[in-house]
Amino acid sequence: MTVAVHVGPEPVPVLIEAVRRAGGRVVPLEEAEAIVFFGGGPDELRPMLHEGIRWVQLPSAGIERFADAGLISEHPLFTAATGSYGLPVAEHAVALMLAAARRLYRSARVETWEPKTSREFAGSTVAIVGYGGIGRVLMRMLEPFGCRVLAVTDSGEAPGADLVLPRARYREVLPEADYVVVLAPATPETRGMFGKREFELMREDAWLVNVARGSLVVTDELVDALRAGRIGGAALDVTDPEPLPDGHPLWGLDNVLITPHSANPPSSYWRGLTERVTSNVRRFGDGTPLEGVVSPSEGF
Repeated sequence: MTVAVHVGPEPVPVLIEAVRRAGGRVVPLEEAEAIVFFGGGPDELRPMLHEGIRWVQLPSAGIERFADAGLISEHPLFTAATGSYGLPVAEHAVALMLAAARRLYRSARVETWEPKTSREFAGSTVAIVGYGGIGRVLMRMLEPFGCRVLAVTDSGEAPGADLVLPRARYREVLPEADYVVVLAPATPETRGMFGKREFELMREDAWLVNVARGSLVVTDELVDALRAGRIGGAALDVTDPEPLPDGHPLWGLDNVLITPHSANPPSSYWRGLTERVTSNVRRFGDGTPLEGVVSPSEGF
């Protein structure tokens, strides 16, 4: 079946091409049965949802803005880019952990020959909190390092992990991990899931690595834990607030490594999104299950 798709409100050429590559037909909104959305946010999407729309493809993996606005539903069906950006984000997580282990975050700042003590990353224990598409790629990347992997997922499945626990028991992995990688989705249930209590459970030399969403971490309590030496450090690609303001305490801590939400570079973003659009337009036309379906009850 040929799918009538509207790409908008911004008619991005690569997304239009992705629809056509799957055999879809790009049409005005009033003729569409599906929307490949690319625009400002929920306020722009809401008036586009007429009765004929059966499916909406969102452009990001995190869809909390749309969930908070009450837009996520079963009719129309919503899909996100979940899993499309697994490779670049997992790669970034590995880079952050290696930089932490080898103390590159400090070496990059010195201006004199000053030997620094580092540690091996190989053989480390890595807790992956939120084992989804990115977590699966990260697991494969960790194999050559011989890491012990502790996976937190409600699916109950993480092939190759040394331990698998549901999200309700995520605190149990914290005392064992050298690195705690945050990959959970941002929902009301996960907001602030890392705070004072969790940092007290972590080892004093452990690092928190957040490449998910800043809202999962209580920033003020993270600053307190870092200043007090309750954890070894934090590597953050996302923060709360974001962008992180100039002069924020996190900038001044020497056991913090910050990257400006850059785990998924533009080239990877567009490749992942266009591949997801092409795949889902083809699947929608064939009547087969779509990738990245969002659950209205879970919000991801």
